Amino acid sequence: MAIALFSLFCSLTEKRAIALPVRLAKFRTLGAGLWAGARLEACNQQFATSNSEFAPLCKFVEKRENKRQNKGHAFASPAPMVTPRLHPDTIEAVKQRVDIVDIVSEHVVLKKQGKDFTGLCPFHDDKSPSFSVSPSKQFYYCFSCGAGGNAIKFLMEIGKQSFGEVVLDLARRYQVPVKTLEPEQRQALQRQLSLRDQLYEILAVTAKFFEHALHQNQGAAALDYLRNKRQLTPETIQQFQLGYAPGGWQTLYGYLVEQKRYPVDLVEQAGLLVSRRGGSGYYDRFRDRLMIPICDLQGRVIGFGGRALGDEQPKYLNSPEGELFDKGKTLYALDLAKGAIARQDEAIVVEGYFDAIALHAAGISNVVASMGTALTQSQIKQLLRYTESKRIIFNFDNDRAGQKAADRAIGELADLAYRGEVQVRILNLPDGKDPDEFLKTHSPAAYRDLLQDAPLWLDWQIQNLLADKDLSQPDQFHASTQAIAQLLGRLPNAALRTHYIHRCAERLSRGNARLTVQLEQDLRTQVRGQRWHGRSKKWQTPGDRTLLEEAEAQLLRLYLHQPAHRAEIRAALESRDLEFSIAHHRLLWQQILEIEDTAAEQDAVELKGAIAWNESPPPAAASLPPNPTPVPSPPSLLSRLQDSIAQLPGQQEALYALFQLDEKTQRDLARAALVIRTATACMEMVMCEKRRRHFLDLWKKTDIATSPELGQYYQQQLYLEDQRIKALEQEQRNITFADLAQSPWVGAGGIEG
Repeated sequence: MAIALFSLFCSLTEKRAIALPVRLAKFRTLGAGLWAGARLEACNQQFATSNSEFAPLCKFVEKRENKRQNKGHAFASPAPMVTPRLHPDTIEAVKQRVDIVDIVSEHVVLKKQGKDFTGLCPFHDDKSPSFSVSPSKQFYYCFSCGAGGNAIKFLMEIGKQSFGEVVLDLARRYQVPVKTLEPEQRQALQRQLSLRDQLYEILAVTAKFFEHALHQNQGAAALDYLRNKRQLTPETIQQFQLGYAPGGWQTLYGYLVEQKRYPVDLVEQAGLLVSRRGGSGYYDRFRDRLMIPICDLQGRVIGFGGRALGDEQPKYLNSPEGELFDKGKTLYALDLAKGAIARQDEAIVVEGYFDAIALHAAGISNVVASMGTALTQSQIKQLLRYTESKRIIFNFDNDRAGQKAADRAIGELADLAYRGEVQVRILNLPDGKDPDEFLKTHSPAAYRDLLQDAPLWLDWQIQNLLADKDLSQPDQFHASTQAIAQLLGRLPNAALRTHYIHRCAERLSRGNARLTVQLEQDLRTQVRGQRWHGRSKKWQTPGDRTLLEEAEAQLLRLYLHQPAHRAEIRAALESRDLEFSIAHHRLLWQQILEIEDTAAEQDAVELKGAIAWNESPPPAAASLPPNPTPVPSPPSLLSRLQDSIAQLPGQQEALYALFQLDEKTQRDLARAALVIRTATACMEMVMCEKRRRHFLDLWKKTDIATSPELGQYYQQQLYLEDQRIKALEQEQRNITFADLAQSPWVGAGGIEG
């Protein structure tokens, strides 16, 4: 069984399955890591000799580099490699470290509902939250389309990646040591994994270089700009690691490549150098610019934003996208703001670096910046992970470009905002100022007051629609009413829709009470027509479930979620001589029996060993290990099944529904005895009806004149089956006082203890 489960678990890592005699217990063993990386504290030495783990690799690469006439560069970039076959220890370690809420919330806006989280399903056109994520079970399930699985399965589906690719990406993310099954792959994998570590180090060293240059004579103008123009304190300058990129075409090149001996191709990959046309060398990307490091959520530098100090264009120059930096997935200062966002349950989004820096310096630290670009879905979902109420305030510039940026941001959130799942407000500061300018003449308290009064996104959009409109002109009045009807038509809440229709009618009538009533009726008619125009067809659950399917599903779900009743279910199936008929139910039952039989065998071996240990003389104290390693508890049946089912193509969707509970199935679990009796009776009745049809067909084909005894036998069997069916129907209808006494009362609010 261990071999079979291991084969299923690893079959997605390559085209062929892996079948090795690995015990299930080994899935819980964390092996020693092969992850080698250069460390920042060794930066003052040559990178090639900074870490003894790289010594063999350095010698090999140095010989190859000499042949390429690229002397002085101790490393070359790791070549792309196929996904290796990962050791089960690595797979299990990744599963133990990963948090499904953390993973899913990067793609789905989740709201806490009891112990679980809910949101819109990313795998179909979901209109109401039917997607559930359970932190306790590390499992997701969609009650509408049936998608379900663990964090690895989610990333496989959302990113169309293989099992091995997802596990390797998660290992990098959670810094899990990686072991492979083939020793020859280890060195190549080591180089591949260390690439990101090398880039992190190069960028960290560069940030320190820029910081140092800021406080030298060559950085005097940049430092004066920060202290006087931006009015930043030394503490704020240090907190945000602000620096200066010296002028000259190869200043940074000389420091990183010639002095620190970093390989030039890695420095280029880090976005710090630009290759000259014709391939005749490199020059610095950032020259004579104020440098703003961009960090990931762990506070590691992944890129830079450089502001020109003169009239150079562009005014702001960002690092190119690469291995570490993805502009569409990064929010500036989120590493510093995430804690404050969670505490205040509110996030503020501004446009520029210095807007965010100024607000943080003023003590308003729940602020991030979009780095001057339009917000993406990925950035918004990343931000919403830290605020439970999903409250966001956009504070963009109060000019035409700022209004367009706010409109685009609202567009990214439109579906969630219309349903009220995200609270979006828009703050425009007076006199068209940005936050940095505002705080130079106003107190932080004044800014907080404006935050409290910031209008909801819908009020802001209505205000912009009617701004600068002459409603006495028929064409502008008509355009305004059409735009408002289109805007309000998407509101799903009837009461909110009525509220806004009335308010807009008052605005359009300009105080004319009689006209207000007529306009309100006209707007309601337009909104009603707009509301249902082009509405998507609601998705249905896959397939109609038959009576037998429902009965078998009830038993299996009860078996999975109520261990105390497993023996009772087995006894009921054996006493009625029943088997599961639905193909995927039968497959799941076989998996259950195999897992439990294997566990029983292991328990018997452990019991035998314990008996032998008790009967043997006690060992000497010196022979006992000083710190015995604790044995982790074995994975639950549900966890093991999720792993094995994930490897069965075409079966996951049907079976994952059994791993998740809704309100009805939770009630079924609360009255287990009744469910077991009625479900098994239903299964037996279906089998009786099949046998009855079979005997009826045989009886019709029998010639009574030539075979009267055979005809009489079939009649007798038909009678017996009819009697048994009636008895089973009665059994299903009977609810005894004991059933009612053992079942909890279910009122309008759910199960009451």
